[in-house]
Amino acid sequence: GWIQLEVHRNYDAAIAEYAEVARLKPEFPEAHNNLGVAWQKKGDLKKAAESFNRALEVRPDYTEALSNRGWVHVRQKEWLQARDDFDKALSIDPRHQGALYGLSQVYRETRNYAGAEQALTKLTAQSSNFVYWLERGEIQLLRFYWVLVLLALGLFFRAQYKKKMGRDSDGR
Repeated sequence: GWIQLEVHRNYDAAIAEYAEVARLKPEFPEAHNNLGVAWQKKGDLKKAAESFNRALEVRPDYTEALSNRGWVHVRQKEWLQARDDFDKALSIDPRHQGALYGLSQVYRETRNYAGAEQALTKLTAQSSNFVYWLERGEIQLLRFYWVLVLLALGLFFRAQYKKKMGRDSDGR
């Protein structure tokens, strides 16, 4: 299934293989999770969520399935449900990278830039992935955007004032 999914990008073949494993081993949560990933990559978020839910029925503390279901909620812009899934995964494994990154995206989309930066700070402390560092910098810029705008305006008006004062003292 993995080769079909990740190498060949043949989602239908991957779904068929993972579905067969899930049928033969219904108590195996990884099969349901992998099936959910295949459905998600194919774009069927409803079936993906059903597979992740089945994995969580078998093993409620399965962080991968919680994180993956959280990403389904992100794609559907269901921010509260996504945050709930990411928070549950992080309560089990505080270093779970998928959940930390997902939580940062939820915070970003809901304009909680301090929360996004906090999640990305935890993520960058354990990962050398340069993309996380770039996103953290972008979040910092978003957080301090208004401060930068006000600072720029202040400098602009200061320069205008000095320019005007220089003209007034010259008698122009």
